[in-house]
Amino acid sequence: MCLWLSDMGAHVTGLALDPETDPSLFGSARIHELVEDYRGDIGDKKIVDAAFDEAAPEIVFHMAAQPLVRRSYRDPVETYRTNVVGTAHVLDAARRCDSVRSIVVVTTDKCYHNNEWEWAYRETDRLGGKDPYSNSKACTEFVAASFRESFFCSDAASGIGTDARLATARAGNVIGGGDWSEDRLVPDIIRSLIASEPIEIRNPSATRPWQHVIEPLCGYLILAERLWNGECQSAYNFGPEPENELTVAELVDQLSSGFRNAGGSVVSKADHPKEAQFLRLDSSRAKVELRWHPAFSLDDTLTFTSNWFNAWMNNEDMREHSIRQIHDYETKFLLGN
Repeated sequence: MCLWLSDMGAHVTGLALDPETDPSLFGSARIHELVEDYRGDIGDKKIVDAAFDEAAPEIVFHMAAQPLVRRSYRDPVETYRTNVVGTAHVLDAARRCDSVRSIVVVTTDKCYHNNEWEWAYRETDRLGGKDPYSNSKACTEFVAASFRESFFCSDAASGIGTDARLATARAGNVIGGGDWSEDRLVPDIIRSLIASEPIEIRNPSATRPWQHVIEPLCGYLILAERLWNGECQSAYNFGPEPENELTVAELVDQLSSGFRNAGGSVVSKADHPKEAQFLRLDSSRAKVELRWHPAFSLDDTLTFTSNWFNAWMNNEDMREHSIRQIHDYETKFLLGN
């Protein structure tokens, strides 16, 4: 998102913790050269307030989170502190910042109460989440909805509303180049390939709706623009088409085929925390109201992902490569419209 916004001419300020991995997309693409880079924890209200005071933003993309299901089992309190209390800190700072006009809060498809059925979830379906991560993201949605009704509506219940508008965005299983996070499938695949080791997979039969990271980012940008123009204020799903669904085992086979040194896969026999086996999003609202649509086929998603990591392994300029992928996506998205 920083690369895309900077390429569009925006003045970007970021507030985040230090990158947890080395390598990282932040480092590989030299993003620190493009943005005002603030370090801090959104769980610390003073840090959040200071960042808003200094940056005076007009548009806010709130993506900061503890985003890992397995880590949420190990540290549920920290997960809730970051995802729920941290979100309240960000939105409280935004409501008191006169420059803010548009706020997009990014949550996840896992915020829904998952019945493991074949039907796609709509924005009006029940929120919930059984594991601490998923549940914390449902709580994030509740916090955002409360702030929207209390402070970001023309008839705000508090009587002290602002002109800013707020919406939440829920994406599916996002993959793409530059992700090196722990306990995520694509980074695990890449680390195994680099080490010339078999790829260990935990839930081979779990079905996921895979989408390239650029797809929902495009949706977030469109949503932010519509909020700026006062046209919408709600929750939106940004998920891939049903034909982009694969089991974990199928994804491992198809993605690893894009690398020369693929060494096969093995199923982990260790006990792992329970994760959802199936979850699908209905993105009709975003398609109709925002005119957003998925532009990538599954082949596009896997090709862009493998090309990024192959370029990284070949020591290419990863900022240049990433921006080129964004431009290629823009062309494909506009042709689809």
